Amino acid sequence: MHDLTQMRIDAGEIFAAALRAIDARAAVQLAMTADGERLTICGREIVLAGRKIYSIAVGKAALPMAMAFEEVIGERFAGGLIAGPIARQPCVPEIVTSLRTLSTRWRWIEGGHPLPTRSSLLAAGEAFKLLERANDGRALVVFLISGGGSAMIEWPINNEISLANLRLANKVLVACGASISEINSVRRAFSAIKGGRLAARAPHCDQITLIISDVPKDEEFNVASGPTIRPDPNAAGAREVIDRYQLRSQLPAPILHAIDSSPEFLTDSHLQRDHFVLLSNVDAVRSAADAARQRGYLVDIASDISDQPIGDGCAELANRIHSRQRENAPVCLISGGEFACPVKGEGTGGRNLESALRLAMLMSEANRADPFVALCAGTDGIDGNSPAAGAIVDSATLERARTVGLSAESSLARSDCYSFFAALDDAIITGPTGTNVRDLRILLAI
Repeated sequence: MHDLTQMRIDAGEIFAAALRAIDARAAVQLAMTADGERLTICGREIVLAGRKIYSIAVGKAALPMAMAFEEVIGERFAGGLIAGPIARQPCVPEIVTSLRTLSTRWRWIEGGHPLPTRSSLLAAGEAFKLLERANDGRALVVFLISGGGSAMIEWPINNEISLANLRLANKVLVACGASISEINSVRRAFSAIKGGRLAARAPHCDQITLIISDVPKDEEFNVASGPTIRPDPNAAGAREVIDRYQLRSQLPAPILHAIDSSPEFLTDSHLQRDHFVLLSNVDAVRSAADAARQRGYLVDIASDISDQPIGDGCAELANRIHSRQRENAPVCLISGGEFACPVKGEGTGGRNLESALRLAMLMSEANRADPFVALCAGTDGIDGNSPAAGAIVDSATLERARTVGLSAESSLARSDCYSFFAALDDAIITGPTGTNVRDLRILLAI
């Protein structure tokens, strides 16, 4: 029986199943084996021949990835750097225990997010020193990269750019409604880390990069703005992006100067440079679909509804699920990706909270009154500037909101969707999950 209460339970369980399937620590453990002087990573065999092994872990999944890496490498591990949200991750129970046993060979720095901080600059400085040691010894360097790393480790491309400049530029970019690919095209132009520049500091080292991807398929060069991977030559240019979104009047002069004079980045190395994507949004979507089928739903994966402007994407989802309601069977529509969501006000929220509210409004219009549930949440557990991962709505959400004096339209106008859902107790609070493979939107209907 798929009544509204059961559908809400099902949506939560489907999302939880997807999170279990994208465990960053387990993914690294499965990708690596060590046997004597031979290390195998994603099927690629590396003969160590006494060489030291260093690692740099960056992003929202940095800590669990680092834990798994050291567990596999053991005493071969010479040292590493973690730049991630360490202080907040103990809300994940498994990490509390592991923090007590992680060796002192790691240097922990809590980099900033969503904007770089002084700690982000400190992380970059420590990374430079580690790579210098590794390069002098022609060591093997394994980079562990996940989403969120763009802010957690940063260094300006020239001395004219201050931390305040970096913070303002990132704030403008994140709020303008550009895609992550467009944002990163601009970020790379004023960074000494991004677009492969970090890896370039160890030209005499073999390098492997393991990635938990929070970007579209085949765009792994955009994860954490690609500190170890040269960007796609066909990616939009930084000047093109800032002109498209009319950002010149909002960006600091030193940032604009760096963008306008950004040199082409070239790398010249014949040593091993491999990267492997361990987890992506596809894994989360696939696991969510399996969980929905197990609960008796017909599943429709909307792979074409992924990164649109948020208004367009939500309208397409509402139309798609409405068309499937005519089948007289419980249906689950699953969509992954990250809608482009400009910030319009000073409220608290993010694209998942806004997507949920938009879907509630769209599905509650005339001729769309049949029972439905929509859950929209980020797999990293953090949506925008809110403490929530996202929210869950159903066909009764707007009526409940009206009875307590909440206005959906006003919440959207202020970019304050978290306050709306917190008042209804419909915000999804997971805390940081220790992984990050973009968003999931799960719509159920009968």
